[in-house]
Amino acid sequence: MTRNGGRLLVECLVSLGVTKSFGVPGESYLAVLDALHDQIGRLDYVLCRNEGGAAFMAAAYGKLTGTPGICFVTRGPGATNASIGVHTAMQDSVPMLLFVGQVGCDMKGREAFQEVDYRAVFGTLAKWAVEIDDVTRLPEILARAWTIALTGRPGPVVIALPEDMLTTLTEVQPISRPVPTFEPTPDAGALAATRSLLASARRPLLLIGGTNWSAEGRAALQTFAEASDIPVVCAFRYQDQFDNGSPVFVGEAGVGMAPHVKELVCEADVILAVNVRFGEMTTDGYTLLSVPKPAQKLVHVHASDREIGKIYIPSIGIQAGPSSFARALSPVRGDWGAWREQARKKYEGTFAAPAQPGPVDMVEVSAWLRNNLPEDVILTNGAGNFTVWPNKFFKFGPKARLLAPQSGAMGYGLPAAIAAKVAAPFRTVVCFAGDGDFQMNCQELGTAMQARGQPIVLIVNNGIYGTIRAHQERNYPARVSGTTLENPDFVELARAYGFHSERVDATRDFPAAFGRALKSTTGAVLDIVVSPEALTPRQTLSQMRDAALASQKVKV
Repeated sequence: MTRNGGRLLVECLVSLGVTKSFGVPGESYLAVLDALHDQIGRLDYVLCRNEGGAAFMAAAYGKLTGTPGICFVTRGPGATNASIGVHTAMQDSVPMLLFVGQVGCDMKGREAFQEVDYRAVFGTLAKWAVEIDDVTRLPEILARAWTIALTGRPGPVVIALPEDMLTTLTEVQPISRPVPTFEPTPDAGALAATRSLLASARRPLLLIGGTNWSAEGRAALQTFAEASDIPVVCAFRYQDQFDNGSPVFVGEAGVGMAPHVKELVCEADVILAVNVRFGEMTTDGYTLLSVPKPAQKLVHVHASDREIGKIYIPSIGIQAGPSSFARALSPVRGDWGAWREQARKKYEGTFAAPAQPGPVDMVEVSAWLRNNLPEDVILTNGAGNFTVWPNKFFKFGPKARLLAPQSGAMGYGLPAAIAAKVAAPFRTVVCFAGDGDFQMNCQELGTAMQARGQPIVLIVNNGIYGTIRAHQERNYPARVSGTTLENPDFVELARAYGFHSERVDATRDFPAAFGRALKSTTGAVLDIVVSPEALTPRQTLSQMRDAALASQKVKV
């Protein structure tokens, strides 16, 4: 059978098991759009409003499902808009394929209309960037891209599609089946050495992260940790990968790290780090462990050999998949029960915070959500001080998920929530967004409406870019510049997109409003009015300013 490159590409994706894709149309890949017309119901195209939102959706889809999120964008501006999603997928270690239109091969190198050298632009952003220059190699390259995105440290792959490659006819057949991949298994000697090191410890700590866990692997790790009574800390924004209700779970190492978590990492004598890439936030700016040789004895387990020893020289380095490693572990015993118990007690204490000033108290709202959201809820957020509520004031059970960017990208939360609702339409999906964060991608409410993927959105509205204002007040107190927002009527905006919408002006009104949001079949946006003073749970904006001013006087 003869087919053009666009149809060959789509048929390969169908053979790989792809059922959803996200994108913004462009004339550079019309042949792909035409081929998708014949696959409606098998491989659906979620029409987005901006390429950045589309790429965020693909990244979040990959994070939630463990299979590559698929995104299609046009050349030039479409690709550069989508780059934020590629960067986020890379820092989150999630599988993603971004297909980008490209000028025809006969025009390359002339700076033709919207021409971009994608290998150069995405070479350091993505795990691999490649361009099709022979339509007969399309199945080969796609199979390789799929495998690269999923194996080792998962990540995004960018594939440029010259327009003539999509219209050229070929008799090459599409991929016939998904590419089978298996995790590397741990060496028996490495397991024995790890067990011996843990058994000799006085204060062992288990640090976990990453997204490519199987349900069996997570369960096996929890069984090991509980049987060994070893405290567990999750890396930045991966606290959904371990049951927070377990007595061995003691917190998350991320932005605004709790003091007791910092103490745990610093005071541990043996750290078993599984599937962790040791980012800046997890290490508190690389200060909790000395670079390059930590004072703590470190066992670093990762599926990618490039992560082991990249920053820290481990006592033991093990190249193994997280789930296969967890399944191979056997319990160890030691005299560290009090160490774990004290850490758990301190973790439980982090949920206590003083009443917040202003119309709505997010401490009370978070407590209500913690007690009333379904056990399989999916929470999403972008970036800003508001993220403290879903990240620090919620307990993730074994069925709950968190989609939040390690890249700290504003605007991620809403597209991620839409992708989650597309992937799991019958689960409750709640997006937390600041008023500034929400407006980065609020146009994607149109995508949600059209795709019938409408989540519940909670806008924590304080009228400022809160994180930057906090830094301003700490470094340049009482000199506000560029951080005050004049916002539209979010309630009317959401209604224009067909969402149920309400403004919440008092704490007591939130439970009823959320109940109505939960019953809505059109999704919901709740505009929650909070005070700029309530910038953090335990320090007001005025207190930040006063402390900074006092510090300046002391220095003078």
